[in-house]
Amino acid sequence: MARHRQRLDPDFEIAIDDLSHDGRGVGRREGKAVFVSGALPGERVRARQTAKNRHFDEAVAFEVIEASPDRVAPRCAHFGTCGGCALQHLDEAKQIEAKARVLAENLARIGHVEPREWFAPIRDAQWGYRRKGRLSVRWVEKKGKALVGFREQDPRFVADLSECHTVIPALGRRIPALSALVESLDGRRTIPQIEFIAGDGALDGGTPREGGVLALVFRHLEPLSDGDRERLLAFARREAVAVFLQPGGIDSVVPLWPEQVDLHFDLGAADIGADVGVRLQFRPLDFIQVNAGLNRQMIARAIDLLQPAPGDRVLDLFCGLGNFTLPIARRGFEVVGVEGDAGLVARARQNAEANGLPNARFFAADLTKDLAGEPWLRDGFDRLLLDPPRAGAAEVLAQLPLKAIPRIVYVSCHPGSLARDAGFLVKERGYTLLGAGVMDMFPHTAHVESIAVFERR
Repeated sequence: MARHRQRLDPDFEIAIDDLSHDGRGVGRREGKAVFVSGALPGERVRARQTAKNRHFDEAVAFEVIEASPDRVAPRCAHFGTCGGCALQHLDEAKQIEAKARVLAENLARIGHVEPREWFAPIRDAQWGYRRKGRLSVRWVEKKGKALVGFREQDPRFVADLSECHTVIPALGRRIPALSALVESLDGRRTIPQIEFIAGDGALDGGTPREGGVLALVFRHLEPLSDGDRERLLAFARREAVAVFLQPGGIDSVVPLWPEQVDLHFDLGAADIGADVGVRLQFRPLDFIQVNAGLNRQMIARAIDLLQPAPGDRVLDLFCGLGNFTLPIARRGFEVVGVEGDAGLVARARQNAEANGLPNARFFAADLTKDLAGEPWLRDGFDRLLLDPPRAGAAEVLAQLPLKAIPRIVYVSCHPGSLARDAGFLVKERGYTLLGAGVMDMFPHTAHVESIAVFERR
């Protein structure tokens, strides 16, 4: 049977009443909700329908008839096409207010809880902050051009970027050079992505320079020719960036140039409230928090909310490289960090040893599975810190001996899973939600990062 293309309505005018969780304006047309990209609450726009669904429609605004006083001119010429940002057209102060509303609505609607106190938002650099991410790559045969950038709002396509203002400047200004580099390669059809990560270190063991070191990981689906390796090597030396090759999975990553790269980030003594700071070494594909300045403030806020007392033992779940674990240990507390990625656990242990912190111990465990046999779970803890992925921490919270833990700090990258877990802690485990607030880890995007603190009643 032939498949007919969905018939879309002609362009239409619509009033926008709200902002959705993904940064689109929300209006109603003939009683049906319409999500409109590029529109803000309080505006009237002309929109073009892009999708029709049973319960809602989708559209994109192409003309603003009545503008919101909160509308600003986007800094980036690619805004509206590139899917990397959703809120550049909204005043920065209003962006964080919108994220705070998303958190409050999720806590109320999903968790049926409200904090006693709303914390002031944590904010840092609004531009040039992103030090880790993935650029998609696509060779367009008809145009004879390589596209290097984030996915478009329509994720089937790669945005043709000439600049990016949210990534660190060392990467943002090199995007055209990366496109030209890929175009010059024999294997340009077989390179799907370039991952980037930046640290405070230096190339080839040299003196750390301002802005640190930028590492690029080129994923290639077929072996590279000798000529391609030479072109990548020349680019690395000319641009003074570290280049890695990834022919297969995560464990296949190898350096092209230089052979030794010092990738680390420092947390100063003042950042963590200690006499001495800590240094965390990482590998090119390891997870680190993308916003360095916000991360330092987040760690300070988490430790302050945790309120560990002398002699307390702290459990840090989903600990990664030890982003929270090591600063807490530097403050003199005994800390156990647990993480599902065995590679991250190995490097966390190396970081603890390198920083002289025997009071920080690390274990590898899948925190979504049965933990009955885990030795660390039999230890007693006085404080709990969680920084789970988007899915949240429901499985591990159901297994922990929470009656013995009077205080919990929960760092969240998804307000829906935080709300669900907050409802569990309050309704079923006897905790009070003392406070919650948002952290602007990803300015100009709709991503909502938050922190909450719970205390046993």
